[in-house]
Amino acid sequence: MTSLGADPELLRIGNCSGFYGDRLSAMREMLEGGQLDVLTGDYLAELTMLILGRDRMKDPNLGYAKTFVRQLEDCLGLALDHGVRIVANAGGLNPAGLAQRVREVAEKLGLDPKIAYVEGDDLLPRAQELGLGAPLTANAYLGGWGIAEALTAGADIVVTGRVTDASVVVGPAAAHFGWARTDFDALAGAVVAGHVIECGTQATGGNFAFFTEIENLDRPGFPIAEVRRDGSSVITKHANTGGAVTVDTVEAQLMYEIQSARYAGPDVTARLDTIRLAADGPDRVLISGVTGEAPPPQLKVSLNTLGGFRNEMTFVLTGLDIDAKAALAQRQLESWLPVRPAELDWSLSRLDRPDAETEEQASALLRCVVRDPDPEKVGRAFSSVAVELALASYPGFTMTTPPGNGSPYGVYTAGYVDAGEVAHTAVLPDGSRVAIAPPAQTLELAEVAEPELPPPLPKSETRRVPLGSIALARSGDKGGNANIGVWVRTDEQWRWLVHALTVDELKALLPETAKLTVTRHVLPNLRAVNFIVEGLLGLGVAYQARFDPQAKGLGEWLRSRHIDIPVELLP
Repeated sequence: MTSLGADPELLRIGNCSGFYGDRLSAMREMLEGGQLDVLTGDYLAELTMLILGRDRMKDPNLGYAKTFVRQLEDCLGLALDHGVRIVANAGGLNPAGLAQRVREVAEKLGLDPKIAYVEGDDLLPRAQELGLGAPLTANAYLGGWGIAEALTAGADIVVTGRVTDASVVVGPAAAHFGWARTDFDALAGAVVAGHVIECGTQATGGNFAFFTEIENLDRPGFPIAEVRRDGSSVITKHANTGGAVTVDTVEAQLMYEIQSARYAGPDVTARLDTIRLAADGPDRVLISGVTGEAPPPQLKVSLNTLGGFRNEMTFVLTGLDIDAKAALAQRQLESWLPVRPAELDWSLSRLDRPDAETEEQASALLRCVVRDPDPEKVGRAFSSVAVELALASYPGFTMTTPPGNGSPYGVYTAGYVDAGEVAHTAVLPDGSRVAIAPPAQTLELAEVAEPELPPPLPKSETRRVPLGSIALARSGDKGGNANIGVWVRTDEQWRWLVHALTVDELKALLPETAKLTVTRHVLPNLRAVNFIVEGLLGLGVAYQARFDPQAKGLGEWLRSRHIDIPVELLP
């Protein structure tokens, strides 16, 4: 056990980054806003690893989140003065390089922090050997024990590569409370706390379905998890900051990018169906009851490859005969192309309305997306032909895109390797290296049987209104799959939702999902259902299979769809 704060029974962990590009001033805001023991930052996402991979191709000394360096240039002295440890996965593909860069910053500032880093996640040199193909990046999701080892050795700053988003919370909590590797319930509680605060202001009202209920959302404060010895936690934020922490804002983040009722990680599998949420005062929500199981024997691996090159052109179709205009443009472009690209996809967005009062309201958008391994086939050979239609096609021809060359796109896939194949290593402030053993106890993942459902409501008068009249939702991406978590606030609403919002009903409400595999998971404690829509996002966010490539608005689309809801459940 290593004391990271004054209270041996509680550790106050804040977050100052939910993605690479988040609010630059957040680190200072969190350090100046109130008491903290640890400040974390999540800088990595599936797309970020691809971006960092391309950075590293240009300069092998890069591959880390450069904004983290800028934040430390501003805030390192402040953090040391306040005794706040900093833990971030900003190391990306080059944690050793980032650690060295932080040392240079500290020296320039006349400071002497103890700096450690965690490595071993980068499997690219062994990708072929491990059956992972020939990707641009290959990074295993590590757990929190390397971070815990570094903090136990006295590190003021710990930077990592690809650890799970929650690991930057699990590691400090495990070090502070002296948890054992088999304290699965406590670890699972920390994982849930980490999942809630990992995306920054999404836990304090950002991207929240009932956002009009929040009094001040102009500049939401970043979240804090007060983790307790038993793994329970209170989610809160600094006083006098914007946004709000409520049961629903916390549940909104809980439902983000999850899969089944088992939330698997490298240290523990958290049972999401055991979570209990309760208000604990203004801007305070208690998370309790989380149970954990041994982690699976394999680690997930983030694999990014360069899939080829893509380009797109968007035509504006105005007024009458929209479908006929779209058909003409499509027929002309495809017949005029000198060489057809490997993929050529059309989509028509009928944003137009009849008898519109503005030209924009009278217009639809026709988008053509092309992809090919050969950049020439999707470059000017494609975009210039689209422009050549200007005086020879439908009436009112105009476009929103200029001709240009194609750009490379990435493809994300998930791989899996035995945990024992990964050399998880903590490099301590004195330069010594500590190998982190894989978990001794593991458990293969299995689906959770659907729980017994409450009886349906008696038949009564209904009204056809948007689902969002009573339901909240949050959606997101996992590779090519999308998730949509939907929940309600009362037991009676839950009795209706769990029987009404089936897989078949979801497919009827969201026709884009009709031909895809959709799985529903039921979470009664949260009055929630979570849907996994397989393949909706093609080959991941960088592939840009649809106009919302990360499915961020998918839940809001669902909430806007009309469904018959019992009148007594409506506001």
